[in-house]
Amino acid sequence: MPRPIHATIYPAAITHNLAVARHYAPRSFLWAVIKANAYGHGIERVYAGLQGERVADGLAMLDVAEAQRVRKLGWTKPILMLEGCFDDADIATCAALDLTPIVHSAQQLALHAVNPTPLSVQIKINSGMNRLGFPLRDLRATAQALSKLPHLRVTMWVTHFADADVAGKADAPLAAFEAALNAVFTQYPQLKAPLSTSNSAAIGAVPAAHHAAVRSGIMSYGSSPYADRSALQLGLRPAMHLDSQIIAVQTLHAGDTVGYGSSFTAPAAMRIGIVACGYADGYPRHAPTGTPIVVDGVRTRIVGRVSMDMLAVDVSPVPQANVGSSVQLWGDLISIDDVAHAAGTIGYELMCALAQRVPTSVA
Repeated sequence: MPRPIHATIYPAAITHNLAVARHYAPRSFLWAVIKANAYGHGIERVYAGLQGERVADGLAMLDVAEAQRVRKLGWTKPILMLEGCFDDADIATCAALDLTPIVHSAQQLALHAVNPTPLSVQIKINSGMNRLGFPLRDLRATAQALSKLPHLRVTMWVTHFADADVAGKADAPLAAFEAALNAVFTQYPQLKAPLSTSNSAAIGAVPAAHHAAVRSGIMSYGSSPYADRSALQLGLRPAMHLDSQIIAVQTLHAGDTVGYGSSFTAPAAMRIGIVACGYADGYPRHAPTGTPIVVDGVRTRIVGRVSMDMLAVDVSPVPQANVGSSVQLWGDLISIDDVAHAAGTIGYELMCALAQRVPTSVA
């Protein structure tokens, strides 16, 4: 008999969450971001939730191997390569599979300059994230270089905000981005193309940034991009549930400790349940005592240090709890964002950290 831990992926939740994104930006082309193997959910597992009229208009990802997978699954609509091409082989794959790479650096531009393969591309501008993108101050030089590469058809100009989840923080980068491009389009009208500036946070909070296309990332999977608005408040549904069971019960006396390092001491007599889930399954080792968890439908807390294969929960609020009692680590009963917040991280990390050893099915 296998360990009772199990993850369930809900493609219908993906469809629902993309509909929420489209509700916020109804006139924009909707990219569904499926990088990192669909944020740990599995591209093949979520694929059914991406299909259909007015669901995702295109898919955005990083690796050509992921693009090959979705083309093999039957995806015929646009695919955006968020980090662009790294070598001539990538350029050849983009041409063969009809992929649209982003060009975000002088090095990539030089790569395309010496490779005459015709491609549609999107140009990424650094508006303050300081991660990828041509600096705004170099935009005229970038445009001049692009104007000499007729085999590249610029279909969109892209940026990515660092602080769209904070009210007003995207306003200045957006204005600078728009102003710089308007100046470039005046000088190089042949490079004029639509704009794309919205990630999940901007989709829900910065209507002025919706432009021609938006990129739905974390919200597609039912997690909130905001610190002050929950996924439930946004109308999102979790696309991943992680469930297990209690495999042992211990009765503690006052002063007894729990787990490695004895980091939790029982203040009085109490019962704890031992759950078949640990950091080797993807649960955060640094989750402290008090991190929320659900046992038999009742919200309670973990106690002590998370170990490789197990963690302990306080079953005082669940007197009927015993071996075999159901446990939800995150899902519809306990938000992954609540768990992440308690552990000092974000839902993205927990999704992506789900271990291969965890049996996973599609609902």
